[in-house]
Amino acid sequence: MSDRARILVVAATARELAAPDAWLTLRCGVGPVEAAARTAAAIAALRPDAIVQVGIAGARRSRALAPASLVIGTEARYCDSNVPAEWAPSTVHASAALLRAVQRALPHAVTLSIGTSARVGGTSDCDVEAMEGFGVLRAAQLAGVPAIEVRAISNEIEEHDRARWHFDAAFAAITAVTPLLVRAVREGLSDA
Repeated sequence: MSDRARILVVAATARELAAPDAWLTLRCGVGPVEAAARTAAAIAALRPDAIVQVGIAGARRSRALAPASLVIGTEARYCDSNVPAEWAPSTVHASAALLRAVQRALPHAVTLSIGTSARVGGTSDCDVEAMEGFGVLRAAQLAGVPAIEVRAISNEIEEHDRARWHFDAAFAAITAVTPLLVRAVREGLSDA
């Protein structure tokens, strides 16, 4: 299955998506709602074997992650919801097989929970913050498709001046590593 697996790489924006080379891509839009809706539609249309959600993210100043550092998500936490878990989940775990494969491929990347919020600075109890991960991973979970989130750090969450964010370095880091992520995910599927 590994050489023929259909991998869908999902990112919010075109700048976060590497040019496809034997994988499918989806620009899901910004925020958890757009990400969930567009990912669910893509899953129904494309029937991928696995999903790799990529993009840029902020990190808490106290975590001291340098710009362009890579973070592998163990789970995506939806920080905008405060309803009981039996009404709607607020955490989706990455596929264990994909997590192991990506950790082997990126041994220097940090492995952490990644918070999802529709607003910048909207996460709590997470050292890394993004806007789409939970939506993508939840759509994948409901469809029974293994998924994982990987981010490149662009800024400190506490830094409000976007002119001080390192967009170019983060975009370059995530697009450069995407081919490696796709290979790792294919290996993870064959090991599962």
